[in-house]
Amino acid sequence: MAEVRIEESWKNVLEEEFKKPYFREIKQFLTTEKKAGKIIYPPGKLIFNAFDQTPFDEVSVVIIGQDPYHGPGQAMGMCFSVPPGVNPPPSLKNIFKEINLDLGLPVPNHGDLSAWAKQGVFLLNAMLTVEKSNAGSHSKIGWQIFTDAVIRVLSDQKKGLVFLLWGKFAQGKIDLIDQLKHFVLTSAHPSPFTGNAFFNNHHFSKTNEILVSQGKEEIDWRI
Repeated sequence: MAEVRIEESWKNVLEEEFKKPYFREIKQFLTTEKKAGKIIYPPGKLIFNAFDQTPFDEVSVVIIGQDPYHGPGQAMGMCFSVPPGVNPPPSLKNIFKEINLDLGLPVPNHGDLSAWAKQGVFLLNAMLTVEKSNAGSHSKIGWQIFTDAVIRVLSDQKKGLVFLLWGKFAQGKIDLIDQLKHFVLTSAHPSPFTGNAFFNNHHFSKTNEILVSQGKEEIDWRI
């Protein structure tokens, strides 16, 4: 347990996962790959950044992504987010465009979503690492066992969360969520490959309406 550096409330609810053989195998795989000279994103200290930025007790909204960005300097351990100074990738640009269409907020000049995370928006990728320039390269090393467990523990131990499932991959996680306790909004993925299908889903205003209806703080979607 002491070897997993992750925010304390998450460590408490995920304690059993860290003890399981598959999790040790993930750690061993990453260690072996790095020793072989492979470049892994994000940097080790940012692998659990989504968890560190949004403690378990503070989660109110969950956005599920797939893979970390695999270009230099892009991945920062939160789905869709890139560090300041890195150009927002196309999917993130479309997210910002939808926020502009939905709420009239200006399109930001950077792609760091930390401001969302600090308000309770948990930005979870299904895979927490990737090899440089090799999309999906860590999709079968065990990360999905772990992140599926994360979604289950959120569903089981919290109530009234808003899950935003964009695209078929994210929607494949719907069976992990108790829809009698939580709210699920689905749409096309914001990728340019889906054309205009993502736009006008109004997920950002709908999320705030759901939160306010429960007496919770709405999200300020500006960054």
